[in-house]
Amino acid sequence: MIKRCIILLTALLLPLAAQAQDYQLETVAEGFDLPWGVAFLPEGDMLVTELSGTLHLVRDGERIEEPIDGVPVAYFNRQGGLMDIVLHPDYAENRLVYLSLAEGNRRSNRTRVVRGTLDLDGRKLENIETVFEASPEKNTAVHYGARMAFLGDGTLLIAVGDGFNFREEAQNLGNHFGAMVRVTDTGEVPEDNPFRNREGALPEIYSYGHRNPQSVIYDAESGLIFQTEHGAQGGDELNLIEPGVNYGWPVISWGIDYSGARISPYTEYPGMAQPLHYWTPSIAPAGMTLYRGEAFPDWVGDIFVTSLVFRKVVRLDMDGAKVLDTEDVFEEIDARIRDIRTGPDGLIYILSEPSGDESGKVWRVRPAGAQ
Repeated sequence: MIKRCIILLTALLLPLAAQAQDYQLETVAEGFDLPWGVAFLPEGDMLVTELSGTLHLVRDGERIEEPIDGVPVAYFNRQGGLMDIVLHPDYAENRLVYLSLAEGNRRSNRTRVVRGTLDLDGRKLENIETVFEASPEKNTAVHYGARMAFLGDGTLLIAVGDGFNFREEAQNLGNHFGAMVRVTDTGEVPEDNPFRNREGALPEIYSYGHRNPQSVIYDAESGLIFQTEHGAQGGDELNLIEPGVNYGWPVISWGIDYSGARISPYTEYPGMAQPLHYWTPSIAPAGMTLYRGEAFPDWVGDIFVTSLVFRKVVRLDMDGAKVLDTEDVFEEIDARIRDIRTGPDGLIYILSEPSGDESGKVWRVRPAGAQ
């Protein structure tokens, strides 16, 4: 059931290569604590993770109060908890669901990825297996990364943060701090991983030199991988992820430290990749989607990135991997926006955190006037 519908008509032309679209926002489901990730089931239902550790089914516009049983216990503290969710590419046949979570305690914790078989009738997750565990463990409850995306070859890309206190380790291939990790669907190391045969390097690493990755998407049409990550004060990034590439943190950065000190004298350095786009001041990017639906033809190929700080979504007008311009959209939600995805129906779905008296919600974006 749709509980609220807000219609926004944006008739004026914007100074962008792609014109503004008219759209309407609908509340699909509400009552969430801290919604973090969403996956769309072929039956038409949705699964939504909450950072506090529960996985909920959304059916017919309602959040089912009783959570999915069998989800492993997450370490819920600060930025840690139950985080992302993705379905196996062959989910319709094998019913496999992948979850990322913080595991451990205050003194020793890490990013972990598990998978399990979803019994939708019994509303439980069974046959839990560990797919990946970041190494080494850390003693900070921040900078987990934890976003995931399946690539076209069926391998799984996993973001791992630098743990905040361990930023220099993001340049060390002997650990997972500040790395994008690539494994098979069962957690094995793919034969063509870039550091598989390098002495002293962890073979799961796909790229490195990251700070706190907050989203990763694979565009099947172009074969490109996009990722966002938090900078410190300034220097949030949109990156094009390629195998074996060093993205520079903390040797290069477009931001400064929280103390006001310079993190590095360099914004670029030989052998280190530049972002496609960066934000100063920081917007605190979270979820991301690249739109390939039919409902909004002017937005096809564009990237949408949510902002936690400014309570909005930024649309990046894209030409392949080139950012032409940006536009702020969906500001009327007026809440911290954690995630954004393109649904199988070609519509855009948004997860917002609680704000004031309002609970966390799942929103849907439709063309204006659509039923």
